[in-house]
Amino acid sequence: MEKYVDGFLLPVARADLDAYRAMATVASKVFREYGALEYYECVGDDMHPPGMRSLVQSASAKEDEVVIFAWIVYPGKAVRDEVMGKICNDPRMKAFADQPMPFDMERMGCGGFKVLVEG
Repeated sequence: MEKYVDGFLLPVARADLDAYRAMATVASKVFREYGALEYYECVGDDMHPPGMRSLVQSASAKEDEVVIFAWIVYPGKAVRDEVMGKICNDPRMKAFADQPMPFDMERMGCGGFKVLVEG
């Protein structure tokens, strides 16, 4: 089975980073419990490569925001689809719907990817 990856790029206010980390920590456990192989949430560090468009620009991050680059690896797209169905009904994830989100979902970029090269 060919692995499948969901990728995310989003700006998060520095003031909300701890709340985002707490939410992502719960999500990591839930996604892996339901079948994800790997789950990563990374915060921007070296974000201004010379001569290239930065991910800060791509995420339209403001001065008071950091960039989060995240990805989730699944055994295949069918497993990903199954996991997403379970995630939507999980009470731990539903609990976040009743709280203010630590980021603006309308500014989050996301997509599903077939693996082209794995090394």
